[in-house]
Amino acid sequence: MPYYIYRVKPFSQLDKLAEFDAFNDASTWAKALRAEEGSAVTGKVKVMFADNELQAEELLCQVRVAGPRGDE
Repeated sequence: MPYYIYRVKPFSQLDKLAEFDAFNDASTWAKALRAEEGSAVTGKVKVMFADNELQAEELLCQVRVAGPRGDE
């Protein structure tokens, strides 16, 4: 399965930036992009592992609930 890199903007707006076959390549590219852009760009750069683009976008749009914390 490939690794997709997206920019996630407010209101669940997604822009596909790249696609890689290996995690190391995707991670390195995403980290370099984040460092290059700094805080001047709106939206977060996310790496998503999925069967296809549609699944990657669906996973990015899901609301995630935080798990229990430590001793609570």
